[in-house]
Amino acid sequence: MRPVIPYVTAALLFGLGVYGVLRRRNAVLVLMAVELMLNAVNLVLVTADTTVKAVLPHSGQVFALFVIVLAAAEIGVGLAIVLQLYRLRAGVTVDDVPLAEPAPGPVGEPAPVRPDAEGAVR
Repeated sequence: MRPVIPYVTAALLFGLGVYGVLRRRNAVLVLMAVELMLNAVNLVLVTADTTVKAVLPHSGQVFALFVIVLAAAEIGVGLAIVLQLYRLRAGVTVDDVPLAEPAPGPVGEPAPVRPDAEGAVR
């Protein structure tokens, strides 16, 4: 078997996943793009396992199984975070997610209110 076709397919899948992570704003679509990248890695691992005679038999398939387990855990935690974000903000746009909470003022004073990009105060 010539391994060129699976390697090219894996490269295209990985490139599509990178494009999805960098260009998408919806958190669910970003998670789907990460899954595409993990599936591309699985394709490379299984193809390498069948074409290269390694010291350990079926080692690529074992690593692919670990990647599948990692992907399942990532989806479970990622979807929980996205659902909580949707409950709090009524949207899952990645650009609107605050990466840090504002620093509180002195004791007894509320935290300062900062407007977002459109000028609305939240």
